[in-house]
Amino acid sequence: MTILDRIIEQKKMELPHLLATEPSFSTMGKLRPSLYDTLIASHTLQVISEIKRASPSKGDIATHIDPVEQALQYEEAGAACISVLTEQAFFKGSFEDLNAVANAVNIPVLCKDFIIHEAQIDYAKAAGASVILLIVAALTDGQLKALYTYATEKQLEVLVEVHDADELQRALTIGAKIVGVNNRNLKTFEVSLTTTAEIAQHLPSSAVAFISESGIWSPEDAQFVANAGAKGILVGESLMRSGNVKNSLKALQIDITAKVGENR
Repeated sequence: MTILDRIIEQKKMELPHLLATEPSFSTMGKLRPSLYDTLIASHTLQVISEIKRASPSKGDIATHIDPVEQALQYEEAGAACISVLTEQAFFKGSFEDLNAVANAVNIPVLCKDFIIHEAQIDYAKAAGASVILLIVAALTDGQLKALYTYATEKQLEVLVEVHDADELQRALTIGAKIVGVNNRNLKTFEVSLTTTAEIAQHLPSSAVAFISESGIWSPEDAQFVANAGAKGILVGESLMRSGNVKNSLKALQIDITAKVGENR
C-alpha cells in the first residue's frame, strides 16, 4: 500500500463517525476575498501558508505551535490564504484547528485534507473554510466531479491538486479554476520542483490560477516555479520551522510581472 492508499483507507474508516454526527462549530461567518481573484490579479507570487504540525514523511514538524498565533503571523506577513491541515491520523491536524484559524483571520482559509465524501466538505464549511482541496489521485472521475460541484454549490472555492499531465486534464475537464501541482509524489513522498515545470507546459491558458505545492524553501525555489508560470505557492514545513515567519514569507513573494505570458 502507498502512503496515499493508507490515508484514504483511514478516511473511509472515519466516515461513519462524520455521517453520524452534525458539525457544531462556533463560526463568525466572515466575508473573505476570493483566492482565485487574488491569484489572477497579483503581480507578485502569492503564498498560501500552511499550518502543518506533522507529516508521514517528516514526522513531527511543530506539534507545539498555537495555530492561531501562527496564522496571524502569516496574515500579517501578507499571505494570500491560510491552509490548515485537518487530517488527524497522519498529520495531527483537526477541524478545531481550522475553526480557530478561520475565526482569527480575514483572508481565505483552505481546508487541507483527503476529501472523499460530501460530509467532509460539510465539516470544512461549518468550521469556517472558504476553500477546500480535492486530490485527483484520490478520486474517480465521477467522485471528482460530484465533490467539485457540491463544494462550489456551497460557495466554496476548490483547489484541485494534480501530479501529472493526465491528472491535469481530469481537473480541467471538470472546470477547475485553481489547480495545484504537488511536487511531492503521494505514492513515494519524493519531491521534485521539476514536476511544476513539466505540468505547466500543458496548461491551456493563463485563466487557470496555477499553484506549486511542496518542496519550496528558498527565493530560488520560488523563482523557479514562478518562471514555470506559477501564480502562487503552497508552503508549509519551511514556514513552520522558520525562526522568522515574516521575513521567510516575504522572501518568497517575488515579482512575477516579467513572467506573465512568457510560458503561454
